[in-house]
Amino acid sequence: MSKYLFEKPLTRGTLLKRKSQFTALVDIDGVELTAHIPTTNRIGDVENKNLPCLLSYHDDPKRKLKYDIEAVLLSDDENWIGINQILSNRLVEFFFCEHELDAIVSNFDSVQREVKLGISKLDFKVGDVYLEVKTPLTTINVKYGKNIKTLPPKSFSSTDRMVKHLKELAESLKDHEKAIFLQVFQYRITEKKERLRSTHYEEVSQTFTDAAKAGVEFWEVQMDFRPEGVTLHSVEKSTDL
Repeated sequence: MSKYLFEKPLTRGTLLKRKSQFTALVDIDGVELTAHIPTTNRIGDVENKNLPCLLSYHDDPKRKLKYDIEAVLLSDDENWIGINQILSNRLVEFFFCEHELDAIVSNFDSVQREVKLGISKLDFKVGDVYLEVKTPLTTINVKYGKNIKTLPPKSFSSTDRMVKHLKELAESLKDHEKAIFLQVFQYRITEKKERLRSTHYEEVSQTFTDAAKAGVEFWEVQMDFRPEGVTLHSVEKSTDL
């Protein structure tokens, strides 16, 4: 089994509180500082306070904030939740190149990133197959630890991009044999929860149904996220549309 290794192991700290959409106050070995948080929305229904976290360090003089929060811990085990959605694409590319995602696409000679299709840019073209990656964070499918505090569900409406990409994937099947919508969970699912519905739920649900009827395949991968790197936990077709 291949492991995606970070340049250096991530630093453990505590996410003390969210300061803004993009920043959070963290504690690293008793020192409080501001770190970048790579997801603008809430992490599931969890109160973003006093959460164990893993941080990457970036010694770039152009950066105002030297640390990025890469993962949080919401359970009583070491099932870290990766929250950096940009990292998902690097992970997918790595595991395709290591041929650990051959169940999804096996016959390919190249893995291309950010490929134009219609009026969109899709995340990948693997061989002749267009593939779009999503990293769901509105619902976190793990059994929460005893110290985790939750908040009332908060509706969200940012689904336009996903709807557009699903339609483009379905359209690609006129000229290609296969198209993939891939959900990446940077953690191991331990408790399946009801998905939080967007304010455009009916439109999104219909788009998923239409795409599936057109032949778009829906897959999901779960990962084991550790301070030193990430391995694949499971790869399977998704039945939860």
